[in-house]
Amino acid sequence: MPLVPELNVADRTCVVGDITIHYVEAGRGPLIVLLHGFPEFWYSWRNQIPELAAAGFHVVAVDLRGYNESSKPRTIESYRLPELAKDIAGLITQIGEGPAVVAGHDWGGAVAWFAAMLYPELVKRLVILNAPHPVAYLREMRRSPRQQWRAKYQLLFHPPWLAEFVLRRFRYALLRRPLSRLGCFTPEEIERYVEAWSKPGALTGMANYYRATRLRKGMRGLVRRIDIPTLMIWGDLDPFFTPETLTDFAEYVPDLRIEHIPDSGHFVQTDAPVRVSELMVKFAGDVS
Repeated sequence: MPLVPELNVADRTCVVGDITIHYVEAGRGPLIVLLHGFPEFWYSWRNQIPELAAAGFHVVAVDLRGYNESSKPRTIESYRLPELAKDIAGLITQIGEGPAVVAGHDWGGAVAWFAAMLYPELVKRLVILNAPHPVAYLREMRRSPRQQWRAKYQLLFHPPWLAEFVLRRFRYALLRRPLSRLGCFTPEEIERYVEAWSKPGALTGMANYYRATRLRKGMRGLVRRIDIPTLMIWGDLDPFFTPETLTDFAEYVPDLRIEHIPDSGHFVQTDAPVRVSELMVKFAGDVS
């Protein structure tokens, strides 16, 4: 039986090394892999999955490690971006339909950047939603007090167990309330997220993405030029990233197009689902 019948998706897993990756799939055709961000899971792409499947793609929406039904390793080192990118490379290889279009939002976007840099033979097109290029983001974090202020929430995640304690209180109120106030998430959709956050080990896995950012040794040497066509879809009302994070990284991504959605915020694929789906279908299908 499909996991979510109204989406007509099938429930799947694959093993990459010692990690089990859960994903859902729909449709037939060229492979497109969708990577969610914090604090979501594969359901982040609920509005895009049927549109991409109807347009003739084999859609695979992933639970990143640490989230929902995927493995939740305990060590912080397990959440470094090269490890996360390796999961996606292993997934694409096992499905056997690569190279794939890879799309990522937020942390999924960070994973997608590194998957394209480290495994260029497996990624033929890249779609990034509200996730700055790592060079641009780290540059602004060094020099911009405004970007530092926007990232201050990350301090919650650094001490051991603090984030888990705070986020779990009052039935995940600190996560639920911001999503409710945005107005683009229904109460029923938020309950799906609550169910995913409640999985054993999920909150620690989610927090470890932020904790792993302190393990930067050797990361700069992994940044490489991406020569495949790349589309960035950007909700301009994003409260977490300044507009300057979209500048001065063209040497790393020469074949880049940025599509701004002026009235949308960070969760752009939920905030502007029709426009995002249109952009993704056109870009992913326009393969020369």
